[in-house]
Amino acid sequence: MENTNIRRNVGTVILLGAVWGLSECLLGAALHACASSISGSVMTGIAFFFIAAAWAADRKAINAAFIVAIAVLFKMFDAILLSLPLRNGAITNPMFAFILEGGAFLVLAVILKEAWKRRTSGRAVWGGMAALVSVAAFPLVRFATGTAACLVPGTTTPLAWYYAIPAVGISLLTVPLGLRAGEKMREQMKWAGLPAPAIAIALSLVLMVLFRRL
Repeated sequence: MENTNIRRNVGTVILLGAVWGLSECLLGAALHACASSISGSVMTGIAFFFIAAAWAADRKAINAAFIVAIAVLFKMFDAILLSLPLRNGAITNPMFAFILEGGAFLVLAVILKEAWKRRTSGRAVWGGMAALVSVAAFPLVRFATGTAACLVPGTTTPLAWYYAIPAVGISLLTVPLGLRAGEKMREQMKWAGLPAPAIAIALSLVLMVLFRRL
C-alpha cells in the first residue's frame, strides 16, 4: 500500500510538472529577450498554482522541490531547442525564479498555522505573501546567475517590482486553486500503474519541439 501511494504521488507531481513545463514554453518566456510588461507576473501566478498543487498532493516539501526540479529541466530542454547556452540569463534567471518561488511557498507552509492553511482566505494570503517575497527578492538573481533582472525601460526599477501588484493579485487566486486541485488529485486520481505521467512528459516535450520549430 505504501509503495502504491508513493508511485501515485510521484506520478501526480510528474504530470503537474509536465504541464507546468509546457506552459512555460507556450505562454511564457521569450528566451531571446527580457520578459515584457506583465508576462512575468502572470507566469509567477501560474508557477504558484503548480507548486501548490504538487505540495497538496501529499503535503510534503519534497513534492514542491520535485516539481521545481522538473520545471528547471524543462527550461534547460527549451534552451537546447533554441540553441542557447545554459548559462544564458534568459535561462538561468527563470530557473532562479522557480527556485525562489518554491522556497517562498515552503517557508510560508512552515510558518502559517494549520488552521490558516485550511481556510480559503488563509490560502489566498499564503499565495499573496509567497508572491510578494519572490518578487521582492528576485533582483538578487544577479548574484546567483551573474545576469541582472530586467528593468523597466529608461529606469533602474526591476520589472518584477514594477509589476508586483499583478503578481500578488494573481497568486491570491492561483494558490487556493492549486491547493484544491492537488487535494482533488490525491483523492480521486489513480496514477499508480498507469503510463499517464510518462505520456504527459513525452507529449509535452514533443509539443515543445514542434512549437519551437514551427
